[in-house]
Amino acid sequence: MSDQIKFIVDSLNKEPFRKNYNLITFDSLEPMQLLQVLSDVLAEIDPKQLVDLREEMPEQTAKRMLSLLGILKYKPSGNATDMSTFRQGLVIGSKPVIYPVLHWLLQRTNELKKRAYLARFLIKLEVPSEFLQDETVADTNKQYEELMEAFKTLHKEYEQLKASGFSTAEIRKDISAMEEEKDQLIKRVEHLKKRVETAQNYQWMLKIARQLRVEKEREEYLAQQKQEQKNQLFYAVQRLQRVQNQLKSMRQAAADAKPESLMKRLEEEIKFNLYMVTEKFPKELENKKKELHFLQKVVSEPAMGHSDLHELESKINEINTEINQLIEKKMMRNEPIEGKLSLYRQQASIISRKKEAKAEELQEAKEKLASLEREASLKRNQTREFDGTEVLKGDEFKRYVSKLRSKSTVFKKKHQIIAELKAEFGLLQRTEELLKQRHENIQQQLQTMEEKKGISGYSYTQEELERVSALKSEVDEMKGRTLDDMSEMVKKLNSLVSEKKSALASVIKELRQLRQKCQELTQECDEKKSQYDSCAAGLESNRSKLEQEVRRLREECLQEESRYHYTNCMIKNLEVQLRRATDEMKAYISSDQQEKRKAIREQYTKNIAEQENLGKKLREKQKVVRESHGPNMKQAKMWRDLQQLMECKKQCFLKQQSQTSIGQVIQEGGEDRLIL
Repeated sequence: MSDQIKFIVDSLNKEPFRKNYNLITFDSLEPMQLLQVLSDVLAEIDPKQLVDLREEMPEQTAKRMLSLLGILKYKPSGNATDMSTFRQGLVIGSKPVIYPVLHWLLQRTNELKKRAYLARFLIKLEVPSEFLQDETVADTNKQYEELMEAFKTLHKEYEQLKASGFSTAEIRKDISAMEEEKDQLIKRVEHLKKRVETAQNYQWMLKIARQLRVEKEREEYLAQQKQEQKNQLFYAVQRLQRVQNQLKSMRQAAADAKPESLMKRLEEEIKFNLYMVTEKFPKELENKKKELHFLQKVVSEPAMGHSDLHELESKINEINTEINQLIEKKMMRNEPIEGKLSLYRQQASIISRKKEAKAEELQEAKEKLASLEREASLKRNQTREFDGTEVLKGDEFKRYVSKLRSKSTVFKKKHQIIAELKAEFGLLQRTEELLKQRHENIQQQLQTMEEKKGISGYSYTQEELERVSALKSEVDEMKGRTLDDMSEMVKKLNSLVSEKKSALASVIKELRQLRQKCQELTQECDEKKSQYDSCAAGLESNRSKLEQEVRRLREECLQEESRYHYTNCMIKNLEVQLRRATDEMKAYISSDQQEKRKAIREQYTKNIAEQENLGKKLREKQKVVRESHGPNMKQAKMWRDLQQLMECKKQCFLKQQSQTSIGQVIQEGGEDRLIL
């Protein structure tokens, strides 16, 4: 764990975070600060995650972080229960949960950046199969999948090009070639200017050419504006058609609607809103306040050690044992009224929970309906822009989809029923054949036995009598049982109603008193809360003023310190200069020749004299060089000519040596003889 924290701190201190943490300061971070560090690391991977957690709800923060970690394929260690603890730890900023996440993210930041970038384009949107039955939706989904595949191929090509890379030598060659072309163009422009300058009305022709170029650019700009206005007009006409169609559909809906149905819908909405405002939202607000109070209490308490945790565990065990004892005592008493009340309380709590669940489902359904309506309007506009055809409206599309669903469900059911009936029909045919064969065999055997005994037809009459008697006894039993059950049920209901009335009278009186007490306590709570808010606001304003004053004084202190150090440096420099000046004066005034030679003035005068002598010598040398320049140049030219002549002779000799000899040339007495 220590190595993990050390790696996290080192990574956060580097670019691009620059947090300047050490092990102690990082370990002492509060949960909110630790969550902000995690959010900053996620923002480095995906810039969309750059959020200030003080301006975001905790549920939204947890949802955002969990979704991004799911995209990045982070897998916390453990099973399903550990997953729930991981979510809770991420919400509250638990260190054992956040440290492994930070370690995993900082180890592979570059890889995760690439994965987050690709996830924006490669996570496929799932469209329900019912919507894909529409041709326009299916075509749009197909285009979406084709674009995704094109993005994949382009990204692969980009990665290949990035891996191969371009050589810097080729880029430099291209740059040098472009610079040469630029120089050639400049030369051509200058050449053309020189040719045109000789012509008459040079300036006037240039002015006319400039005006022609400006007018051409203006013509292109006006043509572009004309095309943009045509597009805007086309979009405006389409928007007008959509609005007219919407108005027409709304008028038709208003014409078809009845006042009774509208009033009923409005009453349902009012009831739902009243329930949300009076029951659901206050309960949620109260729960949030309790949770906030509990968290503030936990934050305000000092850090606990192992001994404190053991004490708390022992207290929890003691309280649990007391609760179990009280439950056992209550069960031993077994009071009937309390049992009945507990039954009613359970029923009331179950009904309230069901009501809250249904309200939440209704709220979610409304939000989902609104989002789906927005998406449907966007898809409708896109399809109209693609081909200009009308799309099925909301009610028409719903009717169409409902028809398709009903037809598909009916078809599936009928097909399944037909298959089952076919299978059952085959089985029944086979069993019927077997039973008929057995029945025929038994009947034949029975008839033969009756004929032997001399009582033919006895079995048939006996079966009929037994069947009739059994039916009569069943009917009599059902009549008697139903009458007894009804009388007992009426007695029980009457007794229960009387008991409930007598039992609820005292409870209703207590409930009224408790309601009055609750109203008084809520008023007192509101007053205390307003006092607390005003006091907190005053303290906060005083604290902010003091912080500003402290900041200002620190800045002044820093400025004064910098001014102090600057003046000290200037004083030291002036002291050094003053010391050098006094030493120079002493050396200049002293009668000792050695001291005078050490003086800077003497050294400078000596250097000046040496440089003047050197300048005189150089001027004399320059004069001599100027006088002998002409003869020296002639002599150098003669030497160059001589060198060329000797080089020519050398080449001729070498050429003569390299040629194939036809005969032999002999030189004697100033004569040349050729011997073949």
